[in-house]
Amino acid sequence: MKNYTITVNGNVYDVTVEEKGAGAAPAAKKVAPAAVPAPAATPAAAPAAAAGGIEVKAGAAGKVFKIEAAVGQSVKRGDAVVIIEAMKMEIPVVAPEDGTVASINVAVGDAIESGAVLATLN
Repeated sequence: MKNYTITVNGNVYDVTVEEKGAGAAPAAKKVAPAAVPAPAATPAAAPAAAAGGIEVKAGAAGKVFKIEAAVGQSVKRGDAVVIIEAMKMEIPVVAPEDGTVASINVAVGDAIESGAVLATLN
């Protein structure tokens, strides 16, 4: 019998493998998970509405290339707030209406999904 410690999706298991007869494939027997401290919980992001009622959302998946606006800055409808790089193109994400930037929820280099809230306006 051989003992192994295996990690699957962040969960650690102690496994004992026992050989049964010559030429037979080893049979794995699952043992209770090893005593490993749970990973620290990631703090939940504050709801976007708490920062500002108007959400500025990504229209495409990509990477944050540049942040054009700062918290407290006034923007007009159509002004670029964040620039995303996707497929070697720079895509401006613009303010959907006039307002003041309440929060910027991303940093340069962040990978983002389509529809992600990048910033909020008041």
